[in-house]
Amino acid sequence: MIALIQRVLSASVTVADETVGKIGPGLLILLGVEKEDDEQKAQRLCERVLGYRIFSDENGKMNLNVQQAGGSVLVVSQFTLAADTQKGMRPSFSRGAEPQEAERLYHYFSDCCRQKNLPVENGRFAADMQVALVNDGPVTFWLQV
Repeated sequence: MIALIQRVLSASVTVADETVGKIGPGLLILLGVEKEDDEQKAQRLCERVLGYRIFSDENGKMNLNVQQAGGSVLVVSQFTLAADTQKGMRPSFSRGAEPQEAERLYHYFSDCCRQKNLPVENGRFAADMQVALVNDGPVTFWLQV
C-alpha cells in the first residue's frame, strides 16, 4: 500500500463540477492499493501517515504530526501509484489490486484515519476527479508498507 502525502494549506476534490471533499491545512493523501495489500497494511500505513512529523513546531522544525498541528486529512484514491514504470513507454498496472478490493481497502484506510478523531474528507473512488491543492513548503513524501 502506497501513500503519497502532501502537506497542504488547502485541498479539494471535484467530480463533475461538484466538490466532494475539501480541507484547510493538513494532509492530502493520494492512496494506491496493490495486490498483496490487506487490512493490516492499511492500518499500519494509516498509523505511519498520521504519525509522520512533517508540520512545524514553535521553533520552525518539522516535529509535529497532523493531529498535533490541528490539521485535517483528504484521502484520494490513485491507482496510478501502483504502476510499474520500469519498462517501455506505457505503465503497467499489473501490481494494482482489483477494483473491488482496492475500494474496500481505500474505505478501510479512511475509516482508520477517522478513528483517530481527525476531520477526514474523501474523493470518490474510481471517479474522474480534479484535485486542487496548495502544497505547503512544498512538502511531499512517499510512504509504503
